[in-house]
Amino acid sequence: METVVKKDIVRIVAKNTSMNKDKVAIIVDGVFKTLTEYLKEANPEVRIEIRGFGVLGIKKAKAKPKARNPRTNEIIYVPPHRKTFFKPGRILNQSLQNSL
Repeated sequence: METVVKKDIVRIVAKNTSMNKDKVAIIVDGVFKTLTEYLKEANPEVRIEIRGFGVLGIKKAKAKPKARNPRTNEIIYVPPHRKTFFKPGRILNQSLQNSL
């Protein structure tokens, strides 16, 4: 499996847009920081929809009074919390299906 890091994204965007890598790095970093802050400060649920790419979001997760620790088989309580999700958009989904 290939791992792509932010540095790789900056390099590819800089190449595709003929922009300076330093400027692209500031923009990419700003986008990720903005998305992170928006998701973190959401009260309590939020959806960020990027047309053609997908939806990022936060959902409420219910408490689980009888969860099981798979390592120890111990029954534990999981308090209510928020969790992230990503749902790919139609264009991304279609391009992934056609690439097989």
